[in-house]
Order: sequence, then C-alpha cells, then structure tokens
Amino acid sequence: MKQYKSLTFPALFSETVEKFGTCNAMALVGQTPFTYNEVNSHIQSLIVFYEKLGIKPGDRIAILSTNMPNWGVAYYATTFMGAVVVPILPDFTEFEIENILQHSEAKLIFVSKALSSKLDNINVESLESKISIEDFSLINSVESSPKFDLAEKSTTDYHINEDDMAAIIYTSGTTGSSKGVMLSHKNICSNATSARNLHPINETDRFLSILPLSHTYENTLGFVIPMLAGSCIYYLGKTPVPSLLISALKEVKPTVMFSVPLIIEKIYKGKILPNINGKALTRYLYKIPFFRRKLNAIAGKKLMETFGGELTFFGIGGAKLNDQVELFLREAKFPYAIGYGLTETAPLIAGSGPAITKFQSTGPALIGVELKINNPDPVTQVGEIWAKGDNVMLGYYKDPEKTKEVLTEDGWFKTGDLAKMDKNNYLYIESRLKNMIVGASGENIYPEEIESVINNFKHVVESVVVEKKGKLVAMVHFNYEELEQQYKTIRKDVENYVDQQIDDLMQELHEYVNSRVNKFSQVQMVIAQVDPFQKTATHKIKRFLYY
Repeated sequence: MKQYKSLTFPALFSETVEKFGTCNAMALVGQTPFTYNEVNSHIQSLIVFYEKLGIKPGDRIAILSTNMPNWGVAYYATTFMGAVVVPILPDFTEFEIENILQHSEAKLIFVSKALSSKLDNINVESLESKISIEDFSLINSVESSPKFDLAEKSTTDYHINEDDMAAIIYTSGTTGSSKGVMLSHKNICSNATSARNLHPINETDRFLSILPLSHTYENTLGFVIPMLAGSCIYYLGKTPVPSLLISALKEVKPTVMFSVPLIIEKIYKGKILPNINGKALTRYLYKIPFFRRKLNAIAGKKLMETFGGELTFFGIGGAKLNDQVELFLREAKFPYAIGYGLTETAPLIAGSGPAITKFQSTGPALIGVELKINNPDPVTQVGEIWAKGDNVMLGYYKDPEKTKEVLTEDGWFKTGDLAKMDKNNYLYIESRLKNMIVGASGENIYPEEIESVINNFKHVVESVVVEKKGKLVAMVHFNYEELEQQYKTIRKDVENYVDQQIDDLMQELHEYVNSRVNKFSQVQMVIAQVDPFQKTATHKIKRFLYY
C-alpha cells in the first residue's frame, strides 16, 4: 500500500499535479477534459475569489449543484484553504435546504442554474453570497462586487492538518432525521487511499460518474480515488435517463463506474429477463442451471458491449443487491464488486475487487478498518457491526448527544447494521437494526430477507415489509406498465382487467412468500402500493414513511 506524506486534500492533490499534471482530469461528456494542471489553476483562482469575499478557514461553504467539473473545483478550493464544504443533495426540498444552510451557518453557496429556483424563497442570516457554479459569477452582484478572475492566483500559504474538518454531510437517511456528519481530511483521504487498493487503476482509466457528488459514496470513490490515480472523470451534466446514459457509455467507454443496485436490477428485470422469457424454449432452458449459465454468459457479453466494452470495475453499493441479479452478474462474468459503508465512515468499511467477490457478501474489512460483530446471537451469529479506523467521523455537527449514542469512548462506531462474518472475515449484511422486527415470541424478523423473496416474484418492482398492529404487512409496488402492455391486446377494459390481475397476483404472492420463509416471517397481508416508494439519493426506500 502506497504511503502518502499527509492525508489532506491539498497534499494529495499536489502529488497528483506533480505526477499527472498534463493528464485529463474532468469533463462533461462531449466536451474536452480539463487537465490536472488546469483544474489546479482554477482552484487557486477560486481561492483568491474566496479571499475577496471574506471567506476564512473554518467557514462553511455549501454546494447545491448537479455533477460537473466546477463542482470538483469548488470542493477542492474550499478544502485547500481550510474552509468546510457542505454538499447538498440536488433532490432535497427547499425546506431541507434551508434547514441545512441554517444549521451549518453556511456563509456562501454555489448553485447550478437548474437548481437556483430552490433558493428563491430561502432566507438564512449567515448566508452572504450566492455563486453560479457554471462560471463562478456572483448572483445578484453589483458593479463594485468582487469577480472571479482566472488570471489571479492565491499566494497565501494555508496550513491544513489531517484532523481539520473538511466536510459536513447531511444525510438523506432512511430513518428520517437528517444529521450533519463531520468528516475530517484524514477521514475521507484515508478511506480513498485504502479503497484504491481494491482494484488497480491509473492515469489511463476513465470514470463515468452517474451518482450525485454530494453523496459520500460517489464523492470518495468516484471523485477522490480517480484524483489519486490521475484518472479522468466524465459527468453527464443531467439526470442519467437511459437514452443519455447509453449515449455516454458509447462515447466514454468507461473502465470504472459506481452504481446503486436499482440501476443494474432495472437492466436485468427490464431488458435481460424479458429477452429470455420472450421465447418458450429459452424460458424453459433458463430453469436448468447448465443452460442458465450459458444464457447468462451470452447476455453478459451484450451487457458489456452496452457499457462500452472496456469496463473493468463496476462498483455496487448503497443498498443490498438482489440475489437473482447478483447470480446473473456472476454467471455473466460482469466485473461487478460490492462495497458496504455509511456516511459516518467516509464511507467504505468493507469491499472487494471483482476477482474475489463472494455471493451475497460485501467483502472483508478495508485495509486500516477494524470490524467486529458486537454481541452476536449464539445461534445465528448475527450481531451489530462495529467499526474502528481513521475513516470514522469526528461526530455529528452540534449534536454531542447523538454522537455519544453511536461512538464509544474507545473509538468504535456502532453502525446500526446487523450482519455475520464467515471464517475469512467476509461480511454478510442481514438488516438495519432499526428495521428488525421482534416477533410475538421474541424471534428476530429481518424484513429485508422477506423483501428479497417478494422482489423475485413476477411483475414486482419493489416492496417494503412493516409491522402493523402486531401483523407483518407486505407493501408491494407492481409493474403496472408491464401488466397494461401485456393485457392491452386481449382486453378492451385494460384498467379493470389490470386491477383484477393485481388482486390475483397479491393472493398468489401471499402464498409464494409464505411457502419460502420461516413460520414467524410469514406475512399476514399484502397491500398494493400504486405509486413507487419514495427514495434517498442512493435509491434506498425511505422506510420511515411507511411504518
């Protein structure tokens, strides 16, 4: 493992500029990339602009923007001068954005044109300036206002320590309340330098970034890691709708990508399975393991072509991957890798490269991270994951009480996730501790396990299992569009026919699930969820909304 002089953003970036200054660094798809030398020049000019605006080390600077090269420039300029970056997820509401700006006491905010209207009705006392991230111009400026000038370079020597706070990340957690996670330079940089060892990358690699940079997952793995290696990152600049993504994949031919399970699950259920099930012969053969492997291998080659043909690493994290989809990826020889982590751990705790994945495991602990299963069940060996290492957060901003709840005095972070480990220390996640349901006789019921059975049933898109009045209830979102298409040709009154089909499917699903789970995990009721479930930035269902 490579040793770095100092685990701070300015120190790591200066090493990269020294080695890879003329290499491509960042670009919007379809545009000429900036080199690392050019990015560095923009960073130094932006620091001068900060100084003109009265920004000092320790001040909080927010970013509300879609992914683009200037997002990265703003992030680095902020951390290089010892200020604290506050990334805000683009899909946050005006109410959430105002709360974050007030709580963090942000002095300045960068905003992209597409999101600027979210700031129209916001009134935060600490906020002094708004900057358009596209060109670094002051919004609502007057003639005498300071201006960004690419010709100006900072001459101030800012001394940054590893333990200085670099970022406050406000989570869109599935538990409801958003907390400000304080991450130091060392937290993020140590995690990136360790995670880099999972897979070899260098200055010839091309990253295609499709997840929000304001989320720690994409930020550390898809933004900081390529910087360490001198790789180039390409951004879509817009929401990754299928047509835009396919076009970008053809153009960029990425070698590395990070994704959430939902994206690859949609491809499998929406494209690959229908092709196999479309013919009676292949539908029959797919049920036989030998032929299933052959068919998956053929589909895998086509999938690789869709992704540009040069992919060597497809990282999946943020939620648990469906077991049928993972089986397909393994048999398709698709270079997927699973990781596990939390915002509080900057984020990665465990992971593996494509060559050493184990089915349904998130891999072993990252180098420099200690893991233990606290208070495991004597029978199942399932217990709460505790983690310790340089990547564990400083704490929750302005919330010492919540910090004490999750951080022990000797540095262990209580993840709130339940898992077990095998003899090779590979981690197998079972459930969120808060999601676990205690049955009538004291049994531990893991809703995610029941949901994984439900989600493999025909026409099911997603599901949530909750406890209501002592009963297990499955809320299921069916693929209405698929059903309407299927029955449009045989019935005039499609809507009524689909409603009848949903009723029949719910009854069939009820029997299907209860025949495949243990007695105390059997559901008492299935409810059709007409609208898709509301989700976080990493496409995890906001479960708290459905309890």
